Amino acid sequence: MPAVQLLLLACLLGGVGARTAQFQKANDRSGRCQYTFSVASPSESSCPEQGQAMLAIQELQRDSSEQRATLESTKARLSSLEALLHRLTSGQPAGPLETHQGLQRELEALRREREQLETQTQELESAYSNLVRDKSALEEEKRQLQAENEDLARRLESSSQEVASLRRGQCPQAHSSSQDVPSGSREVAKWNLENVDFQELKSELTEVPASQILKESPSGHPRNEEGGTGCGELVWVGEPITLRTAETITGKYGVWMRDPQAAFPYTGETTWRIDTVGTDIRQVFEYDHIRQFTQGYPSKVHVLPRPLESTGAVVYRGSLYFQAAESRTVLRYDLRTETLKAEKEIPGAGYHGQFPYSWGGYTDIDLAVDEIGLWVIYSTEAAKGAIVLSKLNPETLELEQTWETNIRKQSVANAFIICGTLYTVSSYSSPDATVNFAYDTGTGSSKALTVPFKNRYKYSSMIDYNPLERKLFAWDNFNMVSYDIKLSRL
Repeated sequence: MPAVQLLLLACLLGGVGARTAQFQKANDRSGRCQYTFSVASPSESSCPEQGQAMLAIQELQRDSSEQRATLESTKARLSSLEALLHRLTSGQPAGPLETHQGLQRELEALRREREQLETQTQELESAYSNLVRDKSALEEEKRQLQAENEDLARRLESSSQEVASLRRGQCPQAHSSSQDVPSGSREVAKWNLENVDFQELKSELTEVPASQILKESPSGHPRNEEGGTGCGELVWVGEPITLRTAETITGKYGVWMRDPQAAFPYTGETTWRIDTVGTDIRQVFEYDHIRQFTQGYPSKVHVLPRPLESTGAVVYRGSLYFQAAESRTVLRYDLRTETLKAEKEIPGAGYHGQFPYSWGGYTDIDLAVDEIGLWVIYSTEAAKGAIVLSKLNPETLELEQTWETNIRKQSVANAFIICGTLYTVSSYSSPDATVNFAYDTGTGSSKALTVPFKNRYKYSSMIDYNPLERKLFAWDNFNMVSYDIKLSRL
């Protein structure tokens, strides 16, 4: 660099002016040129000894190091001055203002980083607080579940003890010496828990006042559209009223009923109920009062001597009428004596899935009761799947009269009879179904109808008419419901 060169030149000139130097040139012994440069010492009159010479060399080395450090420092300052000179000559601003602005930029960058860090800290603190709350909620839920588990364990233990007690208290047919238990039947006082496939451990209940359920006219006939009594054509079906909701899978399909011609010890309030999900359906729950039914506490549990099939059972004049499993045989079971009183094979009737209603459930044979008496709804190969309707003798189950309709059984969801007229329902699952056909046994003619019918829970597996209460009873996807009706005036 120019400044350094000037500095070195000045030093050399100063040295020349301060000392006398001699420069000699000669060939050495090998013939090579050798240059000799001699400078007189300013402080020494003669050459020192060898030890003194070493000290002098060391001092010269130290001086050389110091001068080299000084030179490096000077070079650094010169570089800084040259850089400043370059900025000044090229028009760039320099000085304190530039330095201040650079510091301001650095400060702003640091502030932004600080704000980002603070924001991240706040977010982490918020996330931590949320996690703490979630943890507290989960711990509370865990405590509740543990409490429920303990409660269920206690109830299960209680149920097991009750099962053992009931089993000890039963009088099984094989070991019974009592003459009070008829052959082919048995009873338990409260719950028969021998077959766990047909038990409810819990139910959701909807209480309905008895006044809303039992509203009979003096003659026991249905009300017509003008409020009088007597038979007529069905013109209106009300909204479903839920009496009880079963929770267990055995209660998804079923049948519930009351006797329209009850005799002692039964009344118009006595209710029977059968859950029909299972492979060996034998249990019939009996409830003395409506409140017992809605609360789910049976007064007796009948165990049928033969298993039942489908949801087509009815109770009439103190007897349960039902289809025996996997057969076309209809049985009459006396509820008072708990014995089979009659059985009859329905000629040619389809069974076990040959001609069911559209929802299935082996509903090939469906029993019904109206003001006239006991009926059976079915189909045959000869009828090619059309509904066949027969009037039964309630004592002997003999067929008194038979009608063949033009309504295909598998095209309708269910059927019931009012005043000798067969009515069918269009759908078991549509919320807005209709009563879509009527077949009058008096005239032997049928016609289409469009009476609205609500499947509130979208899976009606049983619909029957009770002539005493002038209501339809139905089982809709775990729910036992009833419908008010109106008939037109004849």
